[in-house]
This record gives sequence, structure tokens and C-alpha cells, in this order.
Amino acid sequence: MSAAQVLSRARHAVREGVWLFKGVMGENAYQVYLDHHGRTHSGDAPMNEREFWRDRTDRQDANPEGRCC
Repeated sequence: MSAAQVLSRARHAVREGVWLFKGVMGENAYQVYLDHHGRTHSGDAPMNEREFWRDRTDRQDANPEGRCC
């Protein structure tokens, strides 16, 4: 295997690791929301990012499900 192939595989592995970490931490939740909203609610405008995070936080506070804090 050439050095370029090793480097390419390493970059791919790092990208996948970052994607997984963001998914576990919930950082990509807004993008997931936009994707879902675009598929199912195409006639309505989606919440902006600030509104989304406020709504998500309010829902988690009102309905805690398995959170440590």
C-alpha cells in the first residue's frame, strides 16, 4: 500500500470518527432536523438554528429521559 493510500484511509477514518462523535454529542441534530423538515414539511419554513436549540432544550427540560443531570 502506498503512502498516499495510507493517508487517504487515515483521513477517511478521522472524518468518520468526527461524524460519529458529533452524532453521539448531538451536534448534528439541527442538520438532521433540516433534512427531516425538508422531506416531510416542505411547505413550511423550518425553525432557524437558535429557535431549534431553544425548542430542543425546552423539550428536554419538560420531558427528561435518561439524562444524568
